[in-house]
Amino acid sequence: MSKSRMRAGGLGLVVVAAVLAAPAHAGNGAPSGPHYNLNIIGVAKGKTAPLTNSDRHTIFVGLGGNNDLVESRIYLAQGDFQVCDGNAFDAAFNCAGTRIASQGAAFQLPCNTNITTLIPCSAGDTASYEVWARGLGKPGGKATMTTCATDPTTLETVCSTENVLLVRNTGKSTFKNVTNELSSLMADINGDGILERVALFSGGLQDFFWQFDNQGLKLTQLRFYLL
Repeated sequence: MSKSRMRAGGLGLVVVAAVLAAPAHAGNGAPSGPHYNLNIIGVAKGKTAPLTNSDRHTIFVGLGGNNDLVESRIYLAQGDFQVCDGNAFDAAFNCAGTRIASQGAAFQLPCNTNITTLIPCSAGDTASYEVWARGLGKPGGKATMTTCATDPTTLETVCSTENVLLVRNTGKSTFKNVTNELSSLMADINGDGILERVALFSGGLQDFFWQFDNQGLKLTQLRFYLL
């Protein structure tokens, strides 16, 4: 297993997976301890700056509203936790600076070995981690995140039968564990009528991305905890 770095919420602290113990839980529902923090911010007006500097922890997506769903794509690549392109309103560039799509943001993360699947991580950067998420901002907003990929044989988009629904209710917002939904994909990838769980970057699929369908959620917080 390769050792994957992570930055603790912008503090610049580099932590190696091998020295992290399983975290205890804090009052907001999430584990306590070092983590990589990613903020997905919904905005009504698209950003014009390229936002491809790799030290940021934010991605800007369309905001939408209660009766106005806006879809944004966050393209995923295998490697250390890192925002490659924080602007989902213009062309998407990976962390090597290569254009990968006509529109979208881009995020890099390891293949997750903390997934129970018949199609595990096979090569490249891997790590064992949990993903936790919550919605913040003005009450009433909601968003759905779905992991998708491309079937290289048919070139069709394959989306997971699972997704993450984030709703900003009144009162305190708490985190929930979304590890399976955001670091793997559930789909019938071989046409046998049986759903298989496929870890990101494994199982013969390619061009993974998170589809972010927003209806007024201004802030989504994601935390990645190495185990």
